Amino acid sequence: MEYKITVNNQEEIYDLDKVAKQAAGAALLKIKNTVILATVARDDSQVAENFVPLTVQYIEKTYAVGKIPGGYFKRETKPGDFETLTSRIIDRSLRPLFPKGYAYPTQITVFVLSCDSEVDLQVAALNAASAALYLSDIPVNKAVAGVRIGYIDGEYVVNPSNSALKKSTLDLYVAGTKEELLMIEMRSIASMETMTLPVMAIDPMLDPTLAESVIAKQSVNEFDEDAIVTAIDKAQSAITEATTAYESTFKPLKKDDAILDYKQDLANDSIFAYVDEFYKEEVYNAINQMAKSERASELGKIVDKILKDEVAILEAWSKELVNSVVNAYKKKIVREMIIEKRVRADGRKLNEIRPISIETNILPLAHGSCLFTRGQTQALAVVTLGNDKDAQMYDLLTEKNTINDTFMVNYNFPGFSVGEASPLRAPGRRELGHGNLARRALEPVVDMNRLQTIRLVSEILESNGSSSMATICGGALALKAAGINLEKLVAGIAMGLVFEGDKHAVLSDIMGLEDHDGDMDFKVAGTREGITALQMDIKLGGISRDVLKEALYQAKEGRAHILGLMEAASKEIVINNAILPKLELFSVDPSKIVDIIGQAGKTIREIIEKFEVSIDLDREKGEVKIAGENKEKVEAAKEHIIQITNKPSFGGRGGGHGRDRGDRHGAPREEKPVPTFVQDEVVDGVVKRIVDFGAFIELPGGIDGLLHVSKIADHRVDKVSDYLALEQKVRVKILKQTGNKIELGLER
Repeated sequence: MEYKITVNNQEEIYDLDKVAKQAAGAALLKIKNTVILATVARDDSQVAENFVPLTVQYIEKTYAVGKIPGGYFKRETKPGDFETLTSRIIDRSLRPLFPKGYAYPTQITVFVLSCDSEVDLQVAALNAASAALYLSDIPVNKAVAGVRIGYIDGEYVVNPSNSALKKSTLDLYVAGTKEELLMIEMRSIASMETMTLPVMAIDPMLDPTLAESVIAKQSVNEFDEDAIVTAIDKAQSAITEATTAYESTFKPLKKDDAILDYKQDLANDSIFAYVDEFYKEEVYNAINQMAKSERASELGKIVDKILKDEVAILEAWSKELVNSVVNAYKKKIVREMIIEKRVRADGRKLNEIRPISIETNILPLAHGSCLFTRGQTQALAVVTLGNDKDAQMYDLLTEKNTINDTFMVNYNFPGFSVGEASPLRAPGRRELGHGNLARRALEPVVDMNRLQTIRLVSEILESNGSSSMATICGGALALKAAGINLEKLVAGIAMGLVFEGDKHAVLSDIMGLEDHDGDMDFKVAGTREGITALQMDIKLGGISRDVLKEALYQAKEGRAHILGLMEAASKEIVINNAILPKLELFSVDPSKIVDIIGQAGKTIREIIEKFEVSIDLDREKGEVKIAGENKEKVEAAKEHIIQITNKPSFGGRGGGHGRDRGDRHGAPREEKPVPTFVQDEVVDGVVKRIVDFGAFIELPGGIDGLLHVSKIADHRVDKVSDYLALEQKVRVKILKQTGNKIELGLER
């Protein structure tokens, strides 16, 4: 049974009751040439604990794009980061829909069976998973839709294609039901903009005869608070439209709800009154302790103490029941303090930020480091610089070629950061999610034309809320401490919301206690001008536009405070240039690349060994990139290569290595003296090579001169071949001669 739903700029075809019929629910979704299978399976027995035991797995099959998995094992193994992050998105969007007290182990599995490069897999995967859940016998009576909003050419676009998204300055992913939003993720996307400026405004040392010059400037593309609210409104309208269509289509096909038992919250008014009468002060003291740590061990001590009381023994109160009541009492006190007294557990005002301390480059042999401490949260951010060979390689189904990621952010959360005696484990979904959020926040301000590969690692040494935001703050300063050019500094802040009746409170810089007992938390990162990344999980039914704006503007106020401290710390950074790897990128005549390589690679191997550097050559562009640990050796290698490329080539266009090998009888060729020209002399020449930056003109005496693109016409020239052709005879003026380097101007 096929059902076509055209909504939000795409046609979705749901094939139902065709495959996976033994699952509790299944849906086969087709969008263009993408095919996704989503299934839901449920156990018949409950778990002992009172929580939703939901597991979501999003799996990409390489046969979906006609590939065999690389590596030794020719089958899908460990999920990639994109798969893990997509699983997390689906989980965060669907978990709030399960009935209160639902405790049956449930597995949602999403397979990508065929992949169209233009289809957004995260949007399609969530919509398929929601359809399978809605159609199942699990009592979930709301459909969820995911939409992506782009901002392209001044317009908000719903569900742009993957190629269109690359032209967008906004990437906003929102999931929700017909009535409410459930999950938001947003990032700004940096872009390069070209602008024309007078040459003297760029550099007074440049040739003043040039009227203007075109330069490229990076734009961070932050979005202000009002623009974010507008984009979210657009997403909400699209979600309402989609979920209305889903529910009207699927409701007649939904299975009857299974008869299930639900766990009840353990509550007892008598115990609650007993705690209020005899343990109120101790609970307050425990809350004060929890304001300093995410651990709840102090409450556990109170529970043990109550269980030893005579009344608890006589009434046979269970530990589980007393623990539930004590936690409920604690939550009530925390929320009353915030709503009624407008004060928080640690005594702060609602908009007050915890004390911040910043130390940079505390690790003597790390390229860049920052110890960022905010209250009881502490992140050690460490930057390591590398070259192209250090980039992280990975594949995406929607991309034909392997991607080389030159900016990596790794987030680690060891147990000791919250006082737990737990062993170190491989990063889980939480760690990958926090690292991805930090990367999304920082990437727009990192130089897009950087030469280095950058790895930023955040080691969380202490945690009481907002460790991902500490990663962003510390990470920005660690990048600066490593000498990386940042367009602007980025700070992050975690916000909370508490609702009681018609009253609400917005909290800045929340701690673990407030995250646990609040109704919503969201994380905002950005510059002084706007937001670069946003993540929001909503725990209750919806949020009004006015409250959302209030929260975003309060976050802006807190972000500005943190940025002020970061800017002061940035001025005190002492970059350790002695240990920073050195990179040089420069251009040569593309025909000289063969001289740098030498016969059978002999010359380049000798340079690498002599100067202890790595060298990358781009034959088409004539670019040379040199990397090494020693600045002097890198600069010496550059000078050596320039000397090689400056040697004149006579007797042909073979790149000059004929003179090194000698003639065909083995005798070395005799090098001719370099002809000398008079400045402003006009001579006849022949165009022998055309490159991006100009043309090489053969002059009398068999030597080449460079006619730069800026000297071809009295205006900007985009394509040299539009003005010159190979073997064309031209009259040129000698502008400058330094040895065998000759700069030419076109004589008109």
